[in-house]
Amino acid sequence: MPRAHNGNVEIEYQSFGDDRPETILLVNGLGSQMTRWPEAFCEKLVAKGYRAIRFDNRDTGLSTWPSEPYTLEDMANDGVAVLDAAGVKKAHIAGVSMGGMIVQRLALDHPDRVLSMTSIMSTTGAAAAFKSTPEAAAVLNLPPPDPKADFEAFVENRMANARTIGSPAYPWTDEENRARAIAEYNRAFNPMGVGRQRRAVEADGDRTRALGGLKIPVVILHGADDPLLMKIGGEATAKAIPGAELRIIAGMGHDLPPGLYDTFVDAIVTAASRAKADA
Repeated sequence: MPRAHNGNVEIEYQSFGDDRPETILLVNGLGSQMTRWPEAFCEKLVAKGYRAIRFDNRDTGLSTWPSEPYTLEDMANDGVAVLDAAGVKKAHIAGVSMGGMIVQRLALDHPDRVLSMTSIMSTTGAAAAFKSTPEAAAVLNLPPPDPKADFEAFVENRMANARTIGSPAYPWTDEENRARAIAEYNRAFNPMGVGRQRRAVEADGDRTRALGGLKIPVVILHGADDPLLMKIGGEATAKAIPGAELRIIAGMGHDLPPGLYDTFVDAIVTAASRAKADA
């Protein structure tokens, strides 16, 4: 796999459809690896005529796991480093959850690199726009069992958490959830990184005022049934950005199940197409 460099941090990334003229940069959520943008999803973007690039955020997957604190700005700069390494001057950017916050920061800090933005199941950083059910909040706040002490308990915990925050109308099977939990553990497991990423998100603060200055096509996608980042997060983001389109999806929670691939792709491609129309 190719790697990008941002100072002492190395970022693992993967590119699909390198012959396509325009690029979509896909950014992950808290503690999640780039495999959360599955190859089958990336190939759907390629089929729409775009190059798709996914990468492991710092502190996850096969990218560097720093021991020192960092900021959301640093994480956005990691995304720019990936574009540089891939030879991409300007890209469409799409992020889920924390990834949505990262692409917001990237668009604000590097407007010369961004053609369009899709912010998915995310929020502005305003305290009032981040609401969770108690059960979903526990997914973030309760550490998993030690996989080295009881691997089965660890896998069951991962599966239970996925069910708690998942899309009620598009559920994963237990077999799919189990296979994903095991595959992700085998690829990389860095629970300490989650805390550092959370602190980076918290330190970035409220982006509402700054988002009002964005002048790119933006689509906001959010689940009507998202228990981890309730739809007020998406509504607040759309309200903050002039001209942003808000799409609230019934039956969607806080994940990317196969049944929603086309919904996500359509949102991302819609934003990208508007950039072409505005050019």
